Amino acid sequence: MAERDPTVVIVGRPNVGKSTLFNRITRQRRAIVGDEPGITRDRIHGWAEYDGRRFEVIDTGGIVMHDAEHIPAQILKQARVAFDKASQIIFLVDGRAEVTGADRDLAQMLQRLGKPVTLAVNKADTTAREDLANEFYGLGISDVFPISAEHGIGISELLEHVTEGFAETTALEPAQAIKVAIIGRPNVGKSTLLNTLTGEDRAIVSPIAGTTRDAVDATVHHGDTDYVFVDTAGIRRKGKTKQMAEKLSVVIARRHIRMAEVVLVVLDATEGVLGLDATIAGYAHEGGRAVIIVVNKWDMIGKGKKRAFEQQLRDDLKFLDYAPVVFLSAKTGEGVDPLFKLIHHVYEAANRRISTGALNRFVESLHFEERKIYYITQASVHPPTFVLFTNSAGTMHFSHERYLVNQIRKHFDFEGTPIVLKTRSKQAKNSARR
Repeated sequence: MAERDPTVVIVGRPNVGKSTLFNRITRQRRAIVGDEPGITRDRIHGWAEYDGRRFEVIDTGGIVMHDAEHIPAQILKQARVAFDKASQIIFLVDGRAEVTGADRDLAQMLQRLGKPVTLAVNKADTTAREDLANEFYGLGISDVFPISAEHGIGISELLEHVTEGFAETTALEPAQAIKVAIIGRPNVGKSTLLNTLTGEDRAIVSPIAGTTRDAVDATVHHGDTDYVFVDTAGIRRKGKTKQMAEKLSVVIARRHIRMAEVVLVVLDATEGVLGLDATIAGYAHEGGRAVIIVVNKWDMIGKGKKRAFEQQLRDDLKFLDYAPVVFLSAKTGEGVDPLFKLIHHVYEAANRRISTGALNRFVESLHFEERKIYYITQASVHPPTFVLFTNSAGTMHFSHERYLVNQIRKHFDFEGTPIVLKTRSKQAKNSARR
C-alpha cells in the first residue's frame, strides 16, 4: 500500500459488530465474525475503495478501558498504534443497547486524540432502532450515522462522510508483493516472528496459547521487494477446537495457506517435531506452496545440536525433503534477517519456467530406463508442473518418479517448492488429437 493512502480505523467495545463492518467495507471475509465477545484481538488490515477513493481499513480488538488483564491491555496497546496512523476513526456502538459507561469512557479517550471521529450506531436495521440512535448524541460526537453492518444499511452514507476528503486513486494493493503465510501450532512463536520481521509490535504476543485468532498481516519492504506476511492462528487438533472462534481460525488459516506463495512452517525447538507439526506442514505441501521450515527458539538449545535436530526433522517430515530449514530466535532476532533472501529464493523457484528444449536435453542426459520418455514440457508454475509423454500409460513407480523429481530439482534449482509430474502415453496424446 502506498504511504499516501489514508487510514480508517474501526473501534468499539467487544461484540458490537466491528468485524462485520470491516468485512462489509472491504467486501471480503477477512475478519472472523461470531457471537463470542473478544474474537478479534490483534489489529486486522484490509483495503477498500469508495467512489474512486482508496483507503486502508483497520479492525481493532474490542476495547475495555481500565481493564488490567493481559489480553485486554494488549488489545488497547494495539489499538493505540492504529490510532497514531488514523486519518478517520469510526466509533462503533450497539444500537440495540443503552449507552454504557464503557461507551462514554471510550468516547472521551477518542476525542482526546484530536482525530476526526464518526459515531456509527450499528444494528439500527428498523425505524425504531434508528430513533434510538439519537440517544447516542450524548456521547459528544456530532457526526452520528445509524447503520446495519450485517445488512448493509446506511453504509454508503457512512463511507461518503468518512472518505469525503480522500483523494481519488485506482489500484488497491501493492503490486508484486510476495505473500507469505506463517503457520504452526499455538505458542510456537509465530506472532513474535511477525513482529521481528516487521520491526514493530504488529501482533499480540502472549504466553497464553491461542492468543492470535484472526490472521494478522503486515507489508514489509526489504531490499527491492515487498513482502506481505500473514500470521495465522495456531492450528490445533480437531478435538481441541471447541470454541467457535478457534474452529473458524483453523478454516481461515488453511485458506491463507492456499492464498500464500510461500509458507513458513514454524516449529518449537524446545519441543521437537510433534505429530501435529507434520499435519500442519502437510497442509502447505498439499496446497503446492513453496515451504521453508523455521525452527524457532533455537537460542534455548545448546550449541552443537543442529545437525542431529535437522536429521530427526528430516526423518519426521520426509515429504518436505525439498524445504530448506532455518534455525533462528524470533525473540532475539538472531537468524531472522537472512529469511528474506531465502523467501525470495524459494518464491522464484516456485515460479520458474524451463524451456521445452532445455527439459528435453536434460531428459536425454539421464538415460532413464524405467520407460522411454519421448517428450517433456512444463505445464504450469506454483508449483512447477511437468508433463511427460512416454511409451507406457501406466502409473510410474513412486521411486522412479521421485528420482526424476529430485533430478529436475537439482538440475534447475527448484529448492523449496514441490514438483508435480504428470505422465501421458504417446498413444493417449495421439488419440486426443484424432
